[in-house]
Amino acid sequence: MEGNYFLGLAGGLALFLYGMNRMSAGLSRMAGERMRRWMARLTSNRISGVWSGIIVTSVVQSSSATTVMVTGLVDAGAMTVRQAVWVIMGANIGTTVTAQLTALHLSVFAPLAAFAGTMLLLCGHRPVIRQAGDGLAGLGFLFLGLEMMSAAVLPLQNSAKITGFLSGIDGPLSLVAAGAAVTAVLQSSSAAAGMLQTLAEGGMIPFSKAVYVLFGQNIGTCVTALLAASGCGRRAKQTALIHLMFNVAGTMLFFVLCTVTPAAAAVERLTPGRPAAQIANMHTLFNVVTTLLLLPAGNRLADAAERILPDRCVRESYVTTKGEKERININKTKLFR
Repeated sequence: MEGNYFLGLAGGLALFLYGMNRMSAGLSRMAGERMRRWMARLTSNRISGVWSGIIVTSVVQSSSATTVMVTGLVDAGAMTVRQAVWVIMGANIGTTVTAQLTALHLSVFAPLAAFAGTMLLLCGHRPVIRQAGDGLAGLGFLFLGLEMMSAAVLPLQNSAKITGFLSGIDGPLSLVAAGAAVTAVLQSSSAAAGMLQTLAEGGMIPFSKAVYVLFGQNIGTCVTALLAASGCGRRAKQTALIHLMFNVAGTMLFFVLCTVTPAAAAVERLTPGRPAAQIANMHTLFNVVTTLLLLPAGNRLADAAERILPDRCVRESYVTTKGEKERININKTKLFR
């Protein structure tokens, strides 16, 4: 019997992921190349760079998509590594919009959004209308998938096997590792956060444990950018590494805060009895606070990435210059003798 519930959970997750993919694809195509050029122009300073990351990620609903886009711009030379730092910080804030929408329980409008979007997609004559319909239908499918997951999880909260398994994952480090692994597989922190919200709403995992899973999800989402950068140049790899360092630093900070102080309990008291909202608020707090703390040190993050993954061209140029200087000094010495 539990197998049927797991099939429902898997089906709901698949619909959720499909909806998110369609919404992201439709909105990205609608914005098109103009959004990429706009983002490349608005990264001249840290504040506008962060805001561009927030806005773009709020539109495409995926920090991974934004980071991959930034990695491509850096690889193409349209953006520097230091400009990319600010966009990555903003992208981590923008990705929390999905969790906040999920916490609002807008599932009642899901069928209407899916129907309206599908009609626009099928009947629209202009590409921009079809792309908007794709995005709207994706939003509807996203919430339909969430509703399907919630319905599947509800009967499982009384299952001794499931509760025993979840309670067996004990210890903050194990929970962080579990969150990172699940998100790396799903390739989306928004999808992983939505699934975590569903489990919390169903009473499957308490908020005191969910926060550590959430921190791990922020590390797991870096896998997409790391994979995308693996086939690119050294600068693109540095950009993906900055994304990883940002989320690891935030996880270490909040890990200590929630372990040593009653920070998690304070967030929980903001929205009592609403686990999905509590997770969304912690997700937002994590990324906003980490961004504010690391914003003054953005250039140092870029310096660290360049030291860990030095640019081969720069290093060869340095060696050549150094060798030339040595030859000049030797010739000078011979001349004066």
